[in-house]
Amino acid sequence: MRHPRKPDPEVLESDYRVPTALGTAAWAAALIALLVMGDGLAEQDRWWRWVCLTGIVFGLFGYAYIPRHLRKHAESSRRRAAEADGVVPGQGAPAEGCGSAERAARDGGAAAPGAPAADPADEPHDGARGGG
Repeated sequence: MRHPRKPDPEVLESDYRVPTALGTAAWAAALIALLVMGDGLAEQDRWWRWVCLTGIVFGLFGYAYIPRHLRKHAESSRRRAAEADGVVPGQGAPAEGCGSAERAARDGGAAAPGAPAADPADEPHDGARGGG
């Protein structure tokens, strides 16, 4: 029995520019057709002009946004691959046995940077201390 191979992500990706440009062009053609109709278009159907304009705007936005999204996705994938190999970009190789518990013990029990400070009101109270 043959097992299906996992598809290669590089093969599945397509060029985003062609469908985005075609969709935007289709909305533009529809808008032109509606504008050519002018007053021949019924009053209750004139809102379609705004739908076409919205389609054009979204198409142009997508055409500009998709490359940025693809770059960020590739960068994120590279970063995850580096972290999986044990290398955090900008920090080099991790130190052995230096997890968060060991770091807190080494720092004298201090909270991690950015962590909220311990509030004495959060500590459990018993009746002998006069607490609640």
